[in-house]
Amino acid sequence: MPALKDTLDRPLRDLRISVTDRCNFRCPYCMPAEIYGERYQFLPRDQLLTFEETARLARVFVKLGVTKLRLTGGEPLVRADVEQLVAMLAALGKNPEGHALDITLTTNGYLLEQKAQALKDAGLQRITVSLDSLRPDVFARLNGRNFTPERVLAGIRKAQQVGLTPIKLNCVAVRGVNDEDIVDLARFARDNGCIMRFIEYMDVGNLNHWKMDQVVPAREIVERITAVFPLEPAEPNYKGEVAERWRYRDGASELGVIASVTQPFCRDCTRARLTTDGKLVTCLFASTGADLRGPMRSGASDDDLEAIIRQVWTVRTDRYSELRTAMTPATRKKIEMFQIGG
Repeated sequence: MPALKDTLDRPLRDLRISVTDRCNFRCPYCMPAEIYGERYQFLPRDQLLTFEETARLARVFVKLGVTKLRLTGGEPLVRADVEQLVAMLAALGKNPEGHALDITLTTNGYLLEQKAQALKDAGLQRITVSLDSLRPDVFARLNGRNFTPERVLAGIRKAQQVGLTPIKLNCVAVRGVNDEDIVDLARFARDNGCIMRFIEYMDVGNLNHWKMDQVVPAREIVERITAVFPLEPAEPNYKGEVAERWRYRDGASELGVIASVTQPFCRDCTRARLTTDGKLVTCLFASTGADLRGPMRSGASDDDLEAIIRQVWTVRTDRYSELRTAMTPATRKKIEMFQIGG
């Protein structure tokens, strides 16, 4: 079967699945506490995709060429028994082209220590943990709950012990907030056998009060690190990889920078997103999505669902990051990050 491609010849390879819109953190760049407080009404349970529905849709996406499934949220580990969904996805095996599925998960790490073994046993292959600072005061400020990093660090150690490796650590670098932590985070990852990835602060959603002068450019991040730990460029692992790879010249490990703002990679983007309530979204900065839950619950066959996905993907034109200079956040309402997975 020919690969499913969009109007810019981008294939569908990567599906991010948001399993919950809830989170135990209140990071200001995603779910600011002043808005998502105790009285905020998240989606009722009957509007969330069940695990069976999620696995069914994933099977259709895999049939269309998807090779990577990433569980996100919100915070995916707050979804009860999420390891059951991991097992369902692991049972999908390979896609029609014979590629084994890469099944992974992104987490803030707070519940990882108690969940790591169950996730590994269910078939999760590796994990990404958000870690924006090692300093307790900065970490507390960025998670919005006054949590310190100890539980996250314990979760990382446990994930290593059970074999959820290589572990990637994500840091959203915000100037004036945690940019002083860049070298320390790189050092921590080097010393602990992890792959550090720095992400430029993006205007995802509508509520984080994003400004361009808060962005720490990827080039600056690399320069800061290489001044202490010399780096050299590394080839991408595959076409469409969003992180620009760098390796340490002493062979210690590698790191990545994701430069969506200063070096957009829209034309290589192969990602689709499935929201918590079953909408197909074709860009992190999208305003709307195509409903899959409604047709599925109304009796649509797998062929019907495949037809919807094909129709959406083949007309896809998204390249928001390339157009950002002409589109300020105020000119376009976007889906919030916790609903589609960052």
